[in-house]
Amino acid sequence: MVLSISIVNWQTRDDLRRCLASLPGGAPQTPLEVFVVDNASTDGSAEMVAAEFPHVRLLRNPENRGFAHANNVALRQCAGEYLLLLNPDTRVHAGALDALVAGMEAHPEAGIGGAKLLNPDGSVQYSCRRFPTVATGLFRNGALGRLFPGNARVRDYLMTDFDHASVAAVDWVSGAALCIRRAVLEQIGLLDESFFMYCEDVDWCYRAGRAGWKVLYFPDAVITHVIGRSSDQAVERMVRAHHHSMGLFFEKHYAPAMPALLRWAPRLGIWLRLQWVLREKRRGRRTP
Repeated sequence: MVLSISIVNWQTRDDLRRCLASLPGGAPQTPLEVFVVDNASTDGSAEMVAAEFPHVRLLRNPENRGFAHANNVALRQCAGEYLLLLNPDTRVHAGALDALVAGMEAHPEAGIGGAKLLNPDGSVQYSCRRFPTVATGLFRNGALGRLFPGNARVRDYLMTDFDHASVAAVDWVSGAALCIRRAVLEQIGLLDESFFMYCEDVDWCYRAGRAGWKVLYFPDAVITHVIGRSSDQAVERMVRAHHHSMGLFFEKHYAPAMPALLRWAPRLGIWLRLQWVLREKRRGRRTP
């Protein structure tokens, strides 16, 4: 078995159906095993998988304990040399999974590889990025971002000046389509389940880099990603989860290197950002 795919689903039956239907065309040359971990959906998702995709290994969680936990349930059972986290709101383009595996094979220094994600309108989704900084938190999706749209700090974080047309070493890639080499998984361990949702992909890539592996972006592996089909069903809860994960990432990787007396500033910044984003969401505004 070459490629194992883990798809975590919550209440996205129709998107999940389209995703699963696209997989054979994405990997005509690559043997696959596919796991769907359903996080206690009530929309018939699990029943649909069982009825329409009998070759898929369906794992039903009795409760929703988050993205990292659900993926780890599948990762413990995966047999592949490469393991792919794939969101259910994706559609895999022809040959994309073959290209992703070929890229990993051609670059043995790559511990993690990411696909080229597109928005539904065909535009590039900024799915390969640099690690976040305090300035990123202040200027992206925050009040300062509205005052200074398109500022250099956010451009640098999102890598908007990169053409997304060539293989590149990056800091991290989106967990919507993230491929990890088994040797790396065995070295750095599973996803950190402290992250209910968000930043677990950043954390995994950070840990891989600390272990000496590269994270590469592969533009020939093209996947369309809708974004937020699950999270849009529980907006305020997901906003809180996102900021909680930001805080966890800071405490885990950045805080130990900072003087103790200065650690309050990023913590306060995350809390203030949370309050601003919640206010904007309640007013029905999109954050920048």
